[in-house]
Amino acid sequence: MIDRLNDLLKGAGLFVRGGFHVVPADDMPLLSDGGTAVSVLLIGNAGGDMWEAFEAQADRQRRNPLDSWLRPEIERVAAEVDAMPVFPNDGPPFVPVQDWAARAEPVYRSPIGIMIHPEFGLWHVYRAALLFRDRIELPPRLAAPSPCDTCVKKPCLTVCPADAFRPDSFDARACSSHVESAAGINCRERGCLARRACPVGRDYLYEQDQQAFHTTAMLAAVKSGYGLD
Repeated sequence: MIDRLNDLLKGAGLFVRGGFHVVPADDMPLLSDGGTAVSVLLIGNAGGDMWEAFEAQADRQRRNPLDSWLRPEIERVAAEVDAMPVFPNDGPPFVPVQDWAARAEPVYRSPIGIMIHPEFGLWHVYRAALLFRDRIELPPRLAAPSPCDTCVKKPCLTVCPADAFRPDSFDARACSSHVESAAGINCRERGCLARRACPVGRDYLYEQDQQAFHTTAMLAAVKSGYGLD
């Protein structure tokens, strides 16, 4: 199943990020027929493959062009393998995609809140989960530790010009105010300076246009109040 999914997803620059089997304690959404899921596979991207596919295929004039392009791609693949897709941004209630990710593969919350992967660093995203009514054969979860545990300098915590990263929170307003200012051109055009400071996964660093696109999306989310009190 995983090989088949990767073949179906590769045209969009996506791949299976891992999976897990559902246990009774999971607060799992019901399937469209009212049944319960037995297996979950996470779909995502790393590096620039998805961005290249997006630039070649998507209509950039549409509202939320990335989501508008990705959702039908993932829904099409889900239908081919008889799975129900769920998306992190659908809600409330929102599915706990970061908790699911930690069960599927060795990812850990970094000091700046983004999930870090031992190979991809901070340059990856989970785009959807596929829920299956059947038990899918899964490879064992790799037992790799968090790269942050052995990172002594932790440059991600010292380079933010807006001092937006706090021990237990992220000051989105401080970040967006700086990014939109004249002094914020570095972050605005090249992406989050704290994220770029991480030494892990440098081979997967987003290119400048991709960085700028996501920064613009972040600013729009902050202005709309998404994720703020």
